[in-house]
Amino acid sequence: MNSTQNSSPCRGDLPEDLTQTGCEGESNLSMWIYVLLGNVLRGIGETPVQPLGISYIDDFATEENAALYVGCVQTISVIGPVFGYLLGSLCAKIYVDIGFVTMESITITPADARWVGAWWLGYLIAGVITLLSAIPFWFLPRSLPKYQAEEHTSFVEMAKDFIPTLRTLLGHPVYVVYLYVVVIQLNSLIGMVTYKPKYIEQHFRQSASKANFLMGVINIPAVALGMFSGGLLMKRLKLNIMGAAKFAFCTSLIGYVLSMFFFAMNCENAKVAGVTVSYNNLDAVSYDKHSLFMPCNSDCFCSSSEWDPVCGQNGITYVSPCLAGCTTSTGSGKNTVFSNCSCVGVAVNFTASAGQCPDKDDCDRMFPYFLALSVITSFIISLGGTPGYMFLIRCIKPQLKSLAIGFHALATRTLAGIPAPIYFGAIIDTTCLKWGQKRCGGIGACRIYNTTAYRQEEKKSTLRGALANGGTELEALRKEELVILNCDQVVHATENSTDRHSQL
Repeated sequence: MNSTQNSSPCRGDLPEDLTQTGCEGESNLSMWIYVLLGNVLRGIGETPVQPLGISYIDDFATEENAALYVGCVQTISVIGPVFGYLLGSLCAKIYVDIGFVTMESITITPADARWVGAWWLGYLIAGVITLLSAIPFWFLPRSLPKYQAEEHTSFVEMAKDFIPTLRTLLGHPVYVVYLYVVVIQLNSLIGMVTYKPKYIEQHFRQSASKANFLMGVINIPAVALGMFSGGLLMKRLKLNIMGAAKFAFCTSLIGYVLSMFFFAMNCENAKVAGVTVSYNNLDAVSYDKHSLFMPCNSDCFCSSSEWDPVCGQNGITYVSPCLAGCTTSTGSGKNTVFSNCSCVGVAVNFTASAGQCPDKDDCDRMFPYFLALSVITSFIISLGGTPGYMFLIRCIKPQLKSLAIGFHALATRTLAGIPAPIYFGAIIDTTCLKWGQKRCGGIGACRIYNTTAYRQEEKKSTLRGALANGGTELEALRKEELVILNCDQVVHATENSTDRHSQL
């Protein structure tokens, strides 16, 4: 325990994966069900606030001020994620088992792909705040003043009128076309927002904490400002229903045209021996576990599934100290230094340090431009949010307003909010180069992505929101992905798709 000389990483007397220790300690309970039920309850509670609240504003505000008030409500609803991302950034810096382990024993940093932040802490804090925010609703009037004099309608009568009213609403061609367009657009936007922190983390090699922080203080405020400015411009310009539709269309079109410039903002893959480069430092973005084994580590019985990266003195990252051919190590934790690494091969200094090589100079130069373009496109696209919502309200009869807004929320969350993160995640998974392995077997989290393919698939999926024929483009995109990837990766991705989706 007191010695600075550790055991040899090169296990010359043990076969690969001889034992799997600690498997009996893993829980088989599906704990994610509790998280799912919690989100279902949260959705039930928050859904009436938007349709009923916005309908109330449009009923009692003057026509010229309604757009501004709706813009304020939508802006406030966007400000919430700002604090959510900041809270997420704080929690991501804290180790997941905080309070149960000593931090001195943790050998990885928040920048490591294996780091897991205290995600559960955010649920506790946000849950308490949500309960407190519900208290003022108890003091709202039992009924709206405008309808107090009207005859009370029983629940049975309302249920009888529901189907005919819904049929009338869905028979409105303008409403149906608008709903169709919004569902397609939100598929791209929701998928982009869901995985944008992950994209920043993987493509530009930033920590999860920094990615969440930047989303909270830079990107989301631009969306809130855009929504508020859209409502303000609609009031100042006194736009009618056609003017609002044209304004929303133009801002969306300009935003998607600007999004095409993301394709040019590339960042080279990290140099990982046997994954993105060969052991001779030659580019070869194609992973096969046999490419990890070379003559320099042939005397070691290394595991191809292990991910414990070390940075060699030659600037190349190796999947593990064993695969780097290291025979001795000194120090402990984050300060461990591995010596006599036969695969490093830099003069006589065959050493490697714990952790992945930084090697992100090209990313640091491109990252500010990415953030600037991201803010501009988010602001321009969100400018049309409030005019588009006012178009929804004004294109239907007043008595159908609450039902139309409620069905709009149902359709967008069901057809965009649920499927978009799933198929975005599936597309992103196809660009993974090295999958981790769970302690007792099975596919774990992705350790390194092909950043070039990741960028192309992410942006192609985002731009799909500007197209009308969603199903055809999705099938064409799937075929393009099969061309980009080699056959081994496609088969591997297909066989393990279920495990990866649950991991995401």
